[in-house]
Amino acid sequence: MQHVEFAKNGSLPRRILCLGSHSDDIEIGCGGAILKLLDEDPRREIVWVVFSSGRRRSHEAKRSATLFLKDCEKKKVIVQNFRDGFFPYSGEKIKEFFEKLKRKFSPDIVFTHYRDDRHQDHRHISDLTWNTFRDHLILEYEIPKYDGDLGSPNFFMPLSGEISSRKVDIIAECFRTQKDKQWFTRDTLMSLMRLRGVESRSPSKYAEGFYCRKIVL
Repeated sequence: MQHVEFAKNGSLPRRILCLGSHSDDIEIGCGGAILKLLDEDPRREIVWVVFSSGRRRSHEAKRSATLFLKDCEKKKVIVQNFRDGFFPYSGEKIKEFFEKLKRKFSPDIVFTHYRDDRHQDHRHISDLTWNTFRDHLILEYEIPKYDGDLGSPNFFMPLSGEISSRKVDIIAECFRTQKDKQWFTRDTLMSLMRLRGVESRSPSKYAEGFYCRKIVL
């Protein structure tokens, strides 16, 4: 197993783009990584984009992003209202949004959905990420759910127990509309990070797993 360390002086990655189809996707998929990177250097610039939200979920998304990014010195949170479950049928408008985003922000690293995720909205955002950001480091995150589409990540971000708990605490606090969902429990989120910690031999026992299709050193 090869260990790669981001420069702790903040030289890389300085500019981070987080893309999530729905209001809690970024938090579940890469919230721990974001908290860790900001703990190391709050000078990082983050653009945080949520593509689908209703009235209540928009409020949840903005509140959660505020908490996750509270130490970030330069940030922008964008919450869109594309129709949940219909992203492939709204492709032209979403593609236009990606093109505008590309002209305004060139990230060092992009967090997006896993390409083999069984949710059609997630796959669509993943495909457009690769269509749009062709010369960037892209890490695809995972979302546990009923479909059973978790795979074998090949890129891991070790997380301390404190960061792992902080991530789950914010998610539980902010996304009250999801509290009746069978999967929306603290043990679900902690157990996935514990499993990825085992797979990556994380000294702290916890990690987030990502899928990296292409990397140039």
